[in-house]
Amino acid sequence: MNLFETLASNEHEQIVFCSDPLTGLKAIVAIHNTVLGPSLGGVRMRDYASEEEAITDVLRLSRSMTYKAAAAGLNLGGGKAVILGDPAKVKNEFLLRSFGRFINGLSGGYITATEVGTTVDDMEVIRLETNFVAGISAALGGSGDPSPVTAYGVYIGIKACAQEAWGCDHLQDKRIVIQGAGKVSVFLCDYLANEGAKLFIADPNKAKLEALRKRISFTEISPADIFETQCDIFSPMALGAVFNDTSIQELKASIIAGSANNQLENEQVHGAALLKRGIIYAPDYVINAGGLINIANELEGYRRDRAQKQTEGIYDTLTKIFKISREQNIPTTEASARLALNRIEKIGNLNKRHAQPLFPKTKH
Repeated sequence: MNLFETLASNEHEQIVFCSDPLTGLKAIVAIHNTVLGPSLGGVRMRDYASEEEAITDVLRLSRSMTYKAAAAGLNLGGGKAVILGDPAKVKNEFLLRSFGRFINGLSGGYITATEVGTTVDDMEVIRLETNFVAGISAALGGSGDPSPVTAYGVYIGIKACAQEAWGCDHLQDKRIVIQGAGKVSVFLCDYLANEGAKLFIADPNKAKLEALRKRISFTEISPADIFETQCDIFSPMALGAVFNDTSIQELKASIIAGSANNQLENEQVHGAALLKRGIIYAPDYVINAGGLINIANELEGYRRDRAQKQTEGIYDTLTKIFKISREQNIPTTEASARLALNRIEKIGNLNKRHAQPLFPKTKH
């Protein structure tokens, strides 16, 4: 990997490698864009197959966070971190505190939070070494688990998709396939079931499915059959890159709307493929922005009702994206990027303008 060329091509500002042999910490922080404000994004902990895979992941995720914050109307930039290693094997207090010291050394340029493989409890350990942490427990003045608000945003986004597809955002009797039964899925299923949707859920973890069955009624389907199951809405709620040349052709749905990050294997190629097939796609970083909105509220003094109200704006944002896509005949991935970049450019130009002296200096 030509690292500097890769950074330049994606317009990243900074990448930081964190190594602490004493605790075993191997981490990477990527800061994509700070025009709107300090970068904020979770720290993912995963046993990557290679260091190159970890770099690719953190660069993609941080870039998505820039677009997510901009599209959501937040005064934040995009950043992300990854810690290399199986959280079940290597995560401990000393490793997390070491990571916290590296974050503190960035002087607020990056604010960390929970992601796959990390928890609210982990954030509280990291907070022992730095104040640049969000997503802490309500007991310490934070927002706690962002999953409920993330799920609410996905629910609101699904309704916006339904309005675009059928001219009505009611979900009663709609067949919805959900890939994954994790924390966000559980809360999303509550909303969908309460509205009378017919749910079909796939997850290799039988324990998660059994726990979910105690809350709602649904039909279990095999993960191998998920793309070929006839449905109105397909909701990817697990890890990303699930839509590729093969799965898009197999898919039997009118809408894709879910919380998983980086759902398209290739954003340009597969965004265009979905447009060609007439499938409405809710860009992942737009529809799953509820979690970021929830965490961002901590920076101003957390209130759940305010976070919920701001999250409802996902409906209007998606409506704008669908309108741009329809009128310009471009994929929703491109439409959402244009919407986000337009806000970054306008505020960036405003910053430049007001950074100049109001009156030029005169010579005496």
